[in-house]
Amino acid sequence: MNQATGLTRIVKAAGYSWKGLCAAWRHEAAFRQESILFIVAAAVACWLDVSLVERILLIGSVALMVVFELLNSAIEAVVDRIGSERHELSGRAKDMGSAAVLIAALIALFIWGSILYQHFWGAA
Repeated sequence: MNQATGLTRIVKAAGYSWKGLCAAWRHEAAFRQESILFIVAAAVACWLDVSLVERILLIGSVALMVVFELLNSAIEAVVDRIGSERHELSGRAKDMGSAAVLIAALIALFIWGSILYQHFWGAA
């Protein structure tokens, strides 16, 4: 068994990651939408006159949502690969993945709302 080590392993892992990002972009509309949202949000966060920590929170919260969307898409792909028949556990797995994305989106909304409120209407 010839397993890649060191730099070879890192290069191969990066290739697999790139393939995963390309597959998500090609097959998952939600991933495309959230990726575009991430680019816009990152640009807005860089434009806003906020502290470094606030900027990291703004960008990181939306990035977290994209990460959870990737995980949700992976769960859905595995469940769909197993079979097309309806099963309670398959539905539960998909619903839980979706719930993770929802919670990440709510966290992002809370962070953005809190920072924007403080920046534009909060006490100085």
